[in-house]
Amino acid sequence: MKQKRQLLIIGLVWPEPQSSAAGWRMQQLIEFFLRENYQITFASAAAQSPFSLDLTKLGVQTAEILLNDASFDDFLQQLQPDAVLFDRFMIEEQFGWRVAEHCPQALRILDTEDLHLLRLARQKASEQNRKFEADDLYSETAKREIASILRCDASLMISEFECDLLAQQFGISADLLCYVPFLMDEISQVEKLNIQSFDERKDFMFIGNLMHPPNWDAVRALKDHIWPLLSKQLPEATLKIYGAYTPPKAQQLHKPSERFYIMGRADSATEAIGQARVMLAPIRFGAGVKGKLLEAMQVGTPSVTTTVGAEAMHINGAWNGLIVDAPEEFVSAAIRLYTDQALWEEAQKTGFEILEQRYDKKKFESILSQRIEALFLNLKAHRQKHFLGQILHHHTLGSTRYMAKWIEAKNKNN
Repeated sequence: MKQKRQLLIIGLVWPEPQSSAAGWRMQQLIEFFLRENYQITFASAAAQSPFSLDLTKLGVQTAEILLNDASFDDFLQQLQPDAVLFDRFMIEEQFGWRVAEHCPQALRILDTEDLHLLRLARQKASEQNRKFEADDLYSETAKREIASILRCDASLMISEFECDLLAQQFGISADLLCYVPFLMDEISQVEKLNIQSFDERKDFMFIGNLMHPPNWDAVRALKDHIWPLLSKQLPEATLKIYGAYTPPKAQQLHKPSERFYIMGRADSATEAIGQARVMLAPIRFGAGVKGKLLEAMQVGTPSVTTTVGAEAMHINGAWNGLIVDAPEEFVSAAIRLYTDQALWEEAQKTGFEILEQRYDKKKFESILSQRIEALFLNLKAHRQKHFLGQILHHHTLGSTRYMAKWIEAKNKNN
């Protein structure tokens, strides 16, 4: 058995695997580190919700922490973690300097979730009704996120496309990046046989946290452009929209007379996806890997999505359905996939192949385990090789430190 190590995970939020792909991702990482014999403490300054994962049942200790407060320094000194995992770059900005100051030998790992600089650049271009350009990447968010990557010993990347982008556009060394996609269990033959068939299914669906801009944009595209055309061609079909957090503006789109249903939170995402014949995901901007499309593959539900939606997920263009971008083509593709049983079954088969080839849990857990062990063994040499990270700690986080202390003093005086 491997040496027992102490891991501190600092979460932007408490993970909700049933609400978002980010929560699902965090659960997978927690389970990986538990199997690696780590004692895990999960800490967050956010409030828990009724849908937060019960970490104590997994054997994970939990701690509520404060922003801009020296109590976190005391917490660190008592815990003395061997490794710290930051949940997104904003958390590393907030707490990274404290970790470097009080636990300098702790391995610092950043889980990017998705590359924020890419998602926000694409969103800006989409909102301005223009094509996304490489120049859009060079933003304030990019400066912050890349600085965070450079300060950490390793960054977990969920998308190969994003690894390539960081290397080619920003010159980030491969030594600082570790590609770890969603970690999927193998689907057995028995599970495949129990999946509902083409004839047993009906209707279209979409699922996603509707507070997340790419998901909300996709729902608007469905309501305004795609469903009005698609519903005329398939008058018996309905479109059901599921969302973990459904704001009032989304609820107002509920139109049973148009067979367009806002369903709210699904009790079981896999069950809701597994009953539909086709998932529609007209994702115009975003980043990372789309958890909803992976869940669709798991339960044998083909999908129609965009180039951005299928990014870093397909195999040389082969997809669990069809990839199109123009609204008119999207409608035609949806009709084809919904009505052509042979095409549908071939798409389902391709989805299973994608899971097996790109998301093999055993393969990528082994790679991650080896990378982390190598870092523990060679941490001093690794940091010397990437000395720019130490420079950024010295200068950039100096300002963060003094700002935090100023906020803390201000709060005490109020």
